[in-house]
Amino acid sequence: MSVSQRLWRYALLYKKMIIIALVMLTIAVGTELAGPFVAKKVIDDHILGIESKWYETVEGKDAVSFKGKWYKRSDYFDENEQKGKEVRILQVDRSFVFVPGPIAFDGVRTYQDGQLTIKKEDRVKTYEASVISAKEMISFYQPEIPKIIMLLAGYFGLLVISAIFQYGESYYLEKAANRIIQRMRTDVFAHIQRLPIKYFDQLPAGKVVSHVTNDTEAIRELYVTVLATFIKSTIYISGIFMALFILDAKLASICLLLLPILGVWMWLYHTFASTYNHGIRSKLSEINAMINESIQGMTIIQAFRREKETTEQFDQLNEAHFTFQKKMLNLNALTSYNLVDVLKNLVFVAFIWYFGGGSIGVGSIVSLGVLYAFVDYINRLFEPVTDIVNQLANLEQALVAGERVFQLLDEPGIPVHDERMERYRGDVRFRSVYFGYKEDEYVLKNISFEAKRGETVALVGHTGSGKSSIMNLLFRFYDANKGEILIDGKEIQTIPHQTVREHMGIVLQDPYLFSGTIASNVSLQDERISRETVEAALRAVGAEKVFQHLENGYDEPVIEKGSTLSSGQRQLVSFARALAFDPAILILDEATSSIDTETEAIIQEAMEVLKKGRTTFIIAHRLSTIRNADQILVLDKGEIVERGNHEELMQQQGRYYQMYQLQQGSKVN
Repeated sequence: MSVSQRLWRYALLYKKMIIIALVMLTIAVGTELAGPFVAKKVIDDHILGIESKWYETVEGKDAVSFKGKWYKRSDYFDENEQKGKEVRILQVDRSFVFVPGPIAFDGVRTYQDGQLTIKKEDRVKTYEASVISAKEMISFYQPEIPKIIMLLAGYFGLLVISAIFQYGESYYLEKAANRIIQRMRTDVFAHIQRLPIKYFDQLPAGKVVSHVTNDTEAIRELYVTVLATFIKSTIYISGIFMALFILDAKLASICLLLLPILGVWMWLYHTFASTYNHGIRSKLSEINAMINESIQGMTIIQAFRREKETTEQFDQLNEAHFTFQKKMLNLNALTSYNLVDVLKNLVFVAFIWYFGGGSIGVGSIVSLGVLYAFVDYINRLFEPVTDIVNQLANLEQALVAGERVFQLLDEPGIPVHDERMERYRGDVRFRSVYFGYKEDEYVLKNISFEAKRGETVALVGHTGSGKSSIMNLLFRFYDANKGEILIDGKEIQTIPHQTVREHMGIVLQDPYLFSGTIASNVSLQDERISRETVEAALRAVGAEKVFQHLENGYDEPVIEKGSTLSSGQRQLVSFARALAFDPAILILDEATSSIDTETEAIIQEAMEVLKKGRTTFIIAHRLSTIRNADQILVLDKGEIVERGNHEELMQQQGRYYQMYQLQQGSKVN
């Protein structure tokens, strides 16, 4: 399915509002386009209509007194009203003359010494005539004034209606657009949370943020501005062509040549603009990724005086982004307004040619009112054409942004399951497990061990030995390539991801806190965790002593990542969080490595509270913290090379013994 089709499917979610907007838009355009028709009627029927046939009559409605007699235009007589002698009023140069009789034909007029001469090709006819004074002419126009005022009042009413419906159209279309983007952002954010962890290993956070913000904002412009402009312009152009064909089919046919020219140009524009916009959106994502990375690592940048180098890297990305923008600007500058001007000039050249062939003038097939309406409609025609051309850049940006968003949505995600399972005992078994982040590059090889309920299993080894990978498999952040992982005898790959994690808890080395309060970071806004449970968990891990000095207590505000709290305070919140959720399996990832000695004592007590009745896995570098573990697994290059409790491993005097002695400061023989 193409990007445009998928964008259209999103639009159909709110088709009711869009249909209402389109109906209102059609009414607004129809009422607005009535203007030239009103002008044509005023010119042809009421201003130039003075040259219609007049007849003698009696005093009455629409009758005009001239030299002791009453006259009325032929089209103002009722069916049963009797007509008298026919007379004519004709314009010669800037004057009007009165002809006391009918004329045989109309043509080129001249007046001299009371004689009106009309020539048409080889025919010439002379009539007696008298000049009508300005005051007398006003009296002849007197019946037209109320009708002209009525037409103008009606046109003003149409403009008011058009304004009301334009407001409604804009309101409903923008409301629909905002709803569409709200739905799309919700879908994107929800999908991001379903993506496997390995996806984020390969994509910088800034690029993901760019998809959710910048790309969806570009798509919003598609629905709010581009779509509105295209629909409005299409209806506007359709209405204008209908009016042109009503006025003069031949002239309207000439204008139809605009449509294929515009279509070919849009195709050529798309060919070049798509490439440039891909570059623009890609570089913008890289800029966002670098900004995000620089903000996160600002301490390191400043500490190691890398400001200049970081700025240079940013300038390179910024320059690349500017280059694509410049190409896009050149494309728009060379085509958009120039194209419209060329098309407009071509149309008026065609008009000059057409009218130059004798299609306008006295007795021509095109009246002055039709010409006025035609010129008005042609000028109006190029307004929506200009609007369409000027929105092509935004259209291309939106299509490229849509392609990037849908690429993200097409990434295979983990299905969300609402099903719950009873709290399992916590018996864990690994059977000959192999795992690699890349194909055929195993970081875990033949891992087999068993942890029973209530036991504490410690994982030790050098960096890269596979400790964290074992926990990633247990949490199903990744799945094993070979072997089995069982909880209470059930293979975890047969259990939905969310369900298997429901009774697991984790405390990280650098715990992550969200914006909110201390209490909200313990409960994570889970309705099942009451305030009493939160406070009890904090008391149980000894947090009461640490947070008692805070002005708002457990309601103390926490900003992003909890940067206003110390490492120990963040760690205690993380312990309380794990305790509040009461997991059957608990993972402690080097939970005491970055805290002071005083806080460590509190946390060691908290760890003992946490471990009661749970299967606990501890990833440890400080071996002194795992002396009481029921089982210690020593890993090296993805394999378990030693296992046993502290005393057993010390007696073996193997790898664990060497590591422990080194940490205690003893010399190893």
